[in-house]
Amino acid sequence: MNPLTAALEPAFAQLAPRLLEIYQDLHQHPELSMQEHRTAGIAADYLDKLGYSVTRGVGVTGVVGLLRNGDGPTVMLRADMDALPMAEDTGLPYASTVTATDADGQTVSVAHSCGHDLHVTWGLGAAQVLANARNAWRGTVMIVFQPGEETAEGASAMVGDWERTGLPKADVVLGQHVMVGAAGTVSYRPGVILSAADSLKVKLFGRGSHGSQPQTSIDPVVMAAATVMRLQTIVSREVAPLDSAVLTIGSLQAGTKENIIPDDATIKLNMRTYDEGVRTHMLQAVKRICCAECDASNAPRPPEFTTLSSYPMTDNDRDATARVAEAFHAQFGDNALESKPMAASEDFSVFGRTWGVPYVFWFVGGTDPQVHAKAKAEGTLNTLPSNHSPRFAPVLEPTLKVGLQAMLSAASAWLCAPVADARGGAA
Repeated sequence: MNPLTAALEPAFAQLAPRLLEIYQDLHQHPELSMQEHRTAGIAADYLDKLGYSVTRGVGVTGVVGLLRNGDGPTVMLRADMDALPMAEDTGLPYASTVTATDADGQTVSVAHSCGHDLHVTWGLGAAQVLANARNAWRGTVMIVFQPGEETAEGASAMVGDWERTGLPKADVVLGQHVMVGAAGTVSYRPGVILSAADSLKVKLFGRGSHGSQPQTSIDPVVMAAATVMRLQTIVSREVAPLDSAVLTIGSLQAGTKENIIPDDATIKLNMRTYDEGVRTHMLQAVKRICCAECDASNAPRPPEFTTLSSYPMTDNDRDATARVAEAFHAQFGDNALESKPMAASEDFSVFGRTWGVPYVFWFVGGTDPQVHAKAKAEGTLNTLPSNHSPRFAPVLEPTLKVGLQAMLSAASAWLCAPVADARGGAA
């Protein structure tokens, strides 16, 4: 057991009730992306009481806590804070009933159906252990509570605000996410662990008319339907079989009445890729196909493209991941697992990419182990409530403690090492 997780052991019994109280409060009071004022206030106040130097309002609602403890590397631990615009259906006694106004002015239900409330709780717990065990480590800890992960805004907003704040840049950036997986396990992977994701809105322009006089129209509904079908051929016919990619049309909107041919139609699509070349090709193919279908339909103007969100790949530094993996195997034994790449996406890597420093991202299982084992044996893992499901609710025992152990174990690979350079090697 490393010095930081050793420091957690005697403290956890006293720390856990307070952390559970914070978790349930955050769960019951979720906030939309870039609106996390209450959550940010809770995190900032907690860090302030622990003696951290706290900077508020970084990238709108972001919070950064610094704890300097002698010479050594600056290690960043990141937790995202935002919730989702959806209704919760977990049946928990502390379930969210919150509604809020989204960026489009619509009233929506809000729920922590991705687990960011647990991420914040882990960050606060790790911050407390580090503050109380300063004799066990050397360096600078930077705890970052990030807004707007669900909209791919928060990490970019924070790094864009970094110079103004005068905050130091990290030597290594570490982060974790609760996911479907047996509680008690952690999963890591060197290299690409999460896909890139691009979401686009495409507006197709036609010429409206009466449904009884289609000859006077340029029908955007037909145009959109043909476009949707052709877009499906990008993955099946333009991406090599050994390259993984996904393209999903999540929304097609046009018209208001059955006997009116509308002026326009809107398609919203999402694509996931694991290779920059494939990503670039697919983005170009989407535009090529949409423009070609509009030309074929004699549309009055080209389609209009709007980027809704764009996430880079999460491509873990291999040397830094090896250090984290060694710490995980020492801490968790056979419960430290190597993960396959996942089709989810994150803006976590923006910090490391922008600063040119190594980053490592990993998963913490949050599913009841017996439920997970039964589903695995029956081949029904895909039926378990996953992140973004209205029924997603991680079990808190042992997930709360394991998440703290994982965060502290990973940090110890730098903070408890004799001397470490920014790339994770011994000097």
